[in-house]
Amino acid sequence: MADFRMYRTYRWLRAEKNPVIDKLRTIAQDEGVYKDLKALHEISGVSTAALYGWWHGDTINPQHGTIMAVLTSLGYEEQFVKAKTIDVEKERKAGQAWLEQRAAEREKDATKKPRRKKANGHTTAPPSMRRKYIGNKQA
Repeated sequence: MADFRMYRTYRWLRAEKNPVIDKLRTIAQDEGVYKDLKALHEISGVSTAALYGWWHGDTINPQHGTIMAVLTSLGYEEQFVKAKTIDVEKERKAGQAWLEQRAAEREKDATKKPRRKKANGHTTAPPSMRRKYIGNKQA
């Protein structure tokens, strides 16, 4: 199972998509290629499956390289804008406190009884996938 990384200064919920996906969708709509994934694939090189996954599928956090391939193919560039002035020492202390809090939360979670994992890597199987044994089970 993949580890979900959380950052103190950049948060979005795991159940939601990364906000960059909505920005990309808006750009694609403005450029008239949102409904024509094949055309966007042809100019960006990003597969139609990846594009569909961003906007309609299960993709939650696309890779930076694919994001930039789409943006630059549509004539956009990435820019970084300073939003506030920070005190580095103050931020270091806040970051350390946050890491300690997260470590305490993980330690607390580790004391809980872990769910039994199945041999195929899944923790539970849906009823349709459960095996029905007939006769004696073999060890």
